[in-house]
Amino acid sequence: MTRLSVNLNKIALLRNARGGRDPDVLQAARTCLDAGAHGITVHPRPDARHARTDDVLALATLCRERGVEFNLEGNPFAPPRPGYPGFLALCGQARPHQATLVPDEDGQLTSDHGFDFARDASILHGPVAELRALGCRVSLFADAGADVEHAAAARADRIELYTGPFAADHARGDARQVLARCAATAARAHEAGLGVNAGHDLNQENLATFLAAVPGVLEVSIGHALVVEALDDGLAPTVRRYLALL
Repeated sequence: MTRLSVNLNKIALLRNARGGRDPDVLQAARTCLDAGAHGITVHPRPDARHARTDDVLALATLCRERGVEFNLEGNPFAPPRPGYPGFLALCGQARPHQATLVPDEDGQLTSDHGFDFARDASILHGPVAELRALGCRVSLFADAGADVEHAAAARADRIELYTGPFAADHARGDARQVLARCAATAARAHEAGLGVNAGHDLNQENLATFLAAVPGVLEVSIGHALVVEALDDGLAPTVRRYLALL
């Protein structure tokens, strides 16, 4: 079964927009885990517009106590600054079960592309080795069609397929071509010894279609759509509906 990791960035964004503690990110995590989610994801950005360092450390403790996966996303090359120690240093403090590396720029609204592995494999080797030494499983954000063999050469454990283009084509009514690219990339990743995760713009309308076309997906990380749907239906029921799809 594909596992569900709930991304809580949007909960943190709502809290930060108003100040104070509400909505409570830690309580949202407890609600998701009580509903059956297999893990929690956050992507703490250097400008702290989403999850902050204190959220990361609190969520890491909660996930250890619950015996579930904590997945921390970020750019390993973003320099530290006040309130953000840098992604590798933060992983050293939090010791997430999985570290997902993404090539985001500081001002980027959301993750919208994967690494160019043919170009970036050599510079990824160091951060991947450092994270693995901390005991983290390492996943690298990847576009459909990427040279995933180079990700394996960097000694990553998994790739996370960027599913934004699939979601856009699915909404337009025909995702066959991008699904074929995703399936082929996943197959090549498996052949190279990599596990496959997936994430970005997956929702209740498109998730089953994606998983039927791309076998062997170990984990999906879903945040924005899940939180939007939960505004209508409630957080726990929405989590349970995703689990039923998986």
